[in-house]
Amino acid sequence: MRVTVADVSKGREGIALPATSVEFASGRAELVVAETEQRPTILGLIATGRMRPDSGSVTIDGRTDAAALRRRLALVDAPDVSEPAANVAVAGIVAEELMFAGRRSDPLAALRWLDEHGAQELTRVPIADVAPARRLRLLLELATLRRGVDGVVLVSPDRHGGDPREWWALAQEFAARGLAVLVVAGEAAASVLAAPVETHPRARSSRVRPRGSAALLTRRPARRRAGRPAASAAQSGRA
Repeated sequence: MRVTVADVSKGREGIALPATSVEFASGRAELVVAETEQRPTILGLIATGRMRPDSGSVTIDGRTDAAALRRRLALVDAPDVSEPAANVAVAGIVAEELMFAGRRSDPLAALRWLDEHGAQELTRVPIADVAPARRLRLLLELATLRRGVDGVVLVSPDRHGGDPREWWALAQEFAARGLAVLVVAGEAAASVLAAPVETHPRARSSRVRPRGSAALLTRRPARRRAGRPAASAAQSGRA
């Protein structure tokens, strides 16, 4: 599966979302930069076929098919759209997602799922109190439970704090499973991912690059992209 987001924008003169382009495909993780409070969610909605852009296009395998985008892409943790309510316990979120996935969703089934994923101690913990990396892993795992989901668009994981390299490693991990993964994040997080990393005091620094089939590619709005890589750089299905 290949999803191409070509020069999409929203709002008069692109005020809600300036013209933005990115492409992501099965087996790869991509990063796209979107700033301000609402733009990441708007971009996520457009990329998954849940909102129509005012200009530009979104295609899946070369064709325009919003229904296929909605069916095959999960919008994960998008603020005000698919993020779980802050005060809901993890077990409740798991039970709901199991139900949407057509599986047993009683409390015992939720506990069993959490135990299988090494998170049983989080059963009664409000999702807002779960550490960023664990929160995102849980939501990404739950997003992929639904039949027919071939990709995920993870929105603003950087808003939870923590090290961006942790959620980027998660994105690569899920891409290695064969999923198409798009992460929408801000400039600050993208800068961390692009910064050289010292592996030894005397060793040469190397840029953070995905291994295997995943790739890191940041796109900015078309008017700023200038054809060069950015200097910087899991709905759980409910939306």
